[in-house]
Amino acid sequence: MAQILIIDDDFEICETMESLITRLTHGCDAAHSLDEGLKLARQNSYDVVFLDVSLPDGNGLNILPELMELSAPPEVIILTGKGDPDGAELAIQGGVWDYLLKPSSVREISLTLGRALKYREEKAGKAAESSLDVTSVVGASSGIKASLQLLEQAARSDSNVLITGETGTGKELFASTIHSNSNRKSGEFVVVDCAGLTETLVESTLFGHRKGAFTGAQNDRIGLVKVADGGTLFLDEVGEMPLSIQKAFLRVLQERSFRPVGDTREQTSNFRLVAATNRDLDDMVEKGEFRSDLLFRIKTMRIHLPPLAQRTADIRSLAKFHIDRLCKQYGMEEKAYGSDFFSILESYSWPGNVRELFNILERALVAAGNEKTLYTMHLPRTLRISVAKAQIKNMTGSEVVAEGRDPSDSIGVRKLGQGIFEDIFDEDLPSLRDFKGTAEKVYLGELIRQCDGDLPKILKASKLSRSHFYSLLKKYGLSL
Repeated sequence: MAQILIIDDDFEICETMESLITRLTHGCDAAHSLDEGLKLARQNSYDVVFLDVSLPDGNGLNILPELMELSAPPEVIILTGKGDPDGAELAIQGGVWDYLLKPSSVREISLTLGRALKYREEKAGKAAESSLDVTSVVGASSGIKASLQLLEQAARSDSNVLITGETGTGKELFASTIHSNSNRKSGEFVVVDCAGLTETLVESTLFGHRKGAFTGAQNDRIGLVKVADGGTLFLDEVGEMPLSIQKAFLRVLQERSFRPVGDTREQTSNFRLVAATNRDLDDMVEKGEFRSDLLFRIKTMRIHLPPLAQRTADIRSLAKFHIDRLCKQYGMEEKAYGSDFFSILESYSWPGNVRELFNILERALVAAGNEKTLYTMHLPRTLRISVAKAQIKNMTGSEVVAEGRDPSDSIGVRKLGQGIFEDIFDEDLPSLRDFKGTAEKVYLGELIRQCDGDLPKILKASKLSRSHFYSLLKKYGLSL
């Protein structure tokens, strides 16, 4: 017997659905708001969730990430009276099983539910049989979970795989994990950095050459395509492969045969291709910078890795994983963490993604030395300043918008605030009380300057009472 949850504010729909599900001998609960539905989903384990889009406390699609992050995420079926093509696209991208429009017939709902439950049962069986080792991939956010599901599919197959994502998101790690869990794991995992190859050497590097084939070819050389025979060939930054080589490589993919430079005989190589890129290959095809037929060949399966800024829930586990690994590598004792250490990391934008995070953490560990605890002060000043500036910008910007003023009016205050933070990071921190006083005095001075000493404007902008304003002027020795 399966457990089903209905999240819909239409009581009549809920009653009809509950009656149908009960007749099918399944258990059923109903919730009439997102908040109530999430509470039930966290408290109980459901196999399927029927989710409405338009609910009193928000859009049902907004809770998809939280449903997918549950320890045993349910299959989600959208059941809505408001059909929206963009909403359907977002829902399917978010991992829903199906998208049904009201009114749907009892037969259609029953068939969809039956298929979802059968899929869930087969998926559970595969998971039980699976012995994949993905311990090197850290994270439990919905974004990385979706990528891991595709990784597991790729590891069980021999299809070509294209891994996309920004620089530093872990594309090579995913590629090597696919290889180490595939039936080719006894073969070589051969990395080809297409961005680091010159156009004159890429053909020789990939296919090899014979002695005397060109100036400098003093010995025979086996190409990397041949080295990958029986294993996996990983083309990193495949978007950088010269057009002149793309046609030749397409033939290698189709025939699994090639001819070394300067040789007349064909060689064969039974390799599995995994490629990666941080570029938009579809856009490159439109511009004539990448062959469309090659793109079709290399993206039989596609895995996209989200940037770290979209998976901040994973930062804490990634940080602990890397720090523990570094401590073992350096022979250091395990570290404890200051109360705000992770909150600062989670507030940073991470343009360099996981690679940048790991680099920052190593610098922090070196700065801490033999100290038992990692504090915010051990992080690079550039990172702390960036976070502080962003926080001030968000604060002042949101206040300006809330007051209905032009955001450009707050630039002076913002710059002053950023300057305060830069100064305190270049010396020992003052007490919180002293810092608050300094910030308050700077704010008042800038307030007077921007309002040209006009008291009504000052009181309106600051939301201070006349008596409070004058008491602050006296406190800090200021005057209009």
